[in-house]
Amino acid sequence: MDIKTIDAGALHVAYEEHAPKDGPADGPADGPVVILLHGFPYDIRAYDEVAPRLAAAGCRVIVPYLRGYGPTRFRSADTPRSGQQAVLGNDLRALMDALAIRSAVLGGYDWGGRAACIVAALWPERVAGLVSCNGYNIQNIASSGRPAPPDMEHKFWYQYYFHSERGRAGLEANRHPYCKLLWRLWSPNWQFDDATYDRSAVSFENPDFVEVVIHSYRHRYALVPGDEAVEEIEARLAERPLISVPTVAMDGGGDGVISPNGCAGHERFFTGPYRREVVPSVGHNLPQEAPEEFAQAILSLI
Repeated sequence: MDIKTIDAGALHVAYEEHAPKDGPADGPADGPVVILLHGFPYDIRAYDEVAPRLAAAGCRVIVPYLRGYGPTRFRSADTPRSGQQAVLGNDLRALMDALAIRSAVLGGYDWGGRAACIVAALWPERVAGLVSCNGYNIQNIASSGRPAPPDMEHKFWYQYYFHSERGRAGLEANRHPYCKLLWRLWSPNWQFDDATYDRSAVSFENPDFVEVVIHSYRHRYALVPGDEAVEEIEARLAERPLISVPTVAMDGGGDGVISPNGCAGHERFFTGPYRREVVPSVGHNLPQEAPEEFAQAILSLI
């Protein structure tokens, strides 16, 4: 499928678009709009088996590369290479504006789930429904210094590694094997092959990948300042805004980096229709590991 591009906010965004089965081959097309958002360290290939299912059901599906991934680029050399949560949400809203999408069902996991949750919380009129892996993904930066139980702390080793300059250098020098290790640790029951990984790993060669990733994992612990352009958004997120749109929260029962309880208890952050689904044995990359279940969760909100 051809990659499309569009200027949206601070980014020149690269994305794939899947037209509805009976719509034009090269959108824009009628039909409910779905935007699917990947996480770290993954890319849009996570939705290769999800997007066609949704298009066949009549949806117009947009799958963008996030900042720092694949062919997406910053429009200005002067823009901070921030990876903080506020810029991810703002990037998504800017993309919807650029594509003249008034409202869409949003689906995502990890960084992408965070962007989707932010837009759903702060601009609910833009969101017809939300599928968020691991539930409420908006970070509580104010409490980030509070230690987690030891069995969770050791799973976050990669985040603490990124807090050091040794970690920055390690990611720069070893991004391909490093991210592959995270795939294995986070999805221990997923027997992906080298070709599957390599199709996504090419996205990590983006010239801004390392800087965006390092900033993301430092900002979430309040170790570095954020982008001044999104300070107002970050302040709103610090208030832990509730999400009112219809939501399906999904957990993989074999997720190697999330608490064994997943998003159990997150219902307190949702005021609209809400349900939780757990997919047994599936790891952190839920859309790619369980595309049928993820697609059905999206379609349940159409």
